[in-house]
Amino acid sequence: MYKLLLKVRKTPLDFDVSFKEKLRINTINAYLFNLCLKDKELYNALFQSDILLPDGVGAQMASKSLTGISIKKISGYELFIHEMEKLDQVSGKCFFLGSSENVLSLIRNRLQVEYPNVKSGFYSPPFKPVFSVEENQSMLDAINSFSPDVLFVGMTAPKQEKWVATHFERISAKHICSIGAVFDFYAGTISRAPQWMINLGLEWFYRFIREPKRMWRRYLLGNTIFLYNLVSQKIIRGKAR
Repeated sequence: MYKLLLKVRKTPLDFDVSFKEKLRINTINAYLFNLCLKDKELYNALFQSDILLPDGVGAQMASKSLTGISIKKISGYELFIHEMEKLDQVSGKCFFLGSSENVLSLIRNRLQVEYPNVKSGFYSPPFKPVFSVEENQSMLDAINSFSPDVLFVGMTAPKQEKWVATHFERISAKHICSIGAVFDFYAGTISRAPQWMINLGLEWFYRFIREPKRMWRRYLLGNTIFLYNLVSQKIIRGKAR
């Protein structure tokens, strides 16, 4: 956990606005911290990030507790808006990989109104745990033939981070952003928490009360496990000094 925290970005979203550099951009939260402790492939995928953003109060808490550094939350949604605004200014291109055809259609319609200067491409992969060689190649072909400035991947975590890590060298895109639920937030199929709850660090609670059957394990159980892991890591760090 400590080494990952050192990778987490402490400064605002001010990187490579010219889209000349190829960057792997991920976010991390309490849920992913928990998974990283038992999933080496995910740990490596996040550790190899060029930019790792603190998406949630868990990342803020871990940073303050283990490194003594206070950081500002930067959500996947904020990353998405940042990238789209920059693309609109330079008449750039973005590609959306993930979710359903319906969600992608809703995204397309909204983009045309809010970011008229951006050219967009879309691909909805099969909904399954593991893709075949042929399915992976079809996704890569769709992305690379479009050659976007920004690739948004929304396959849910940790699948999306692992997919990007596996295929990074073969992807023809500059910024590759794994942003998961942002696809549904922007499409309007899942509502995002009101700003006052986001400001108070309660976005996770809003998602829980909206979808308790699906989210209780991640947030109620997961947050408890995260706090336990955080305390354990702090004790280990203390003994190592």
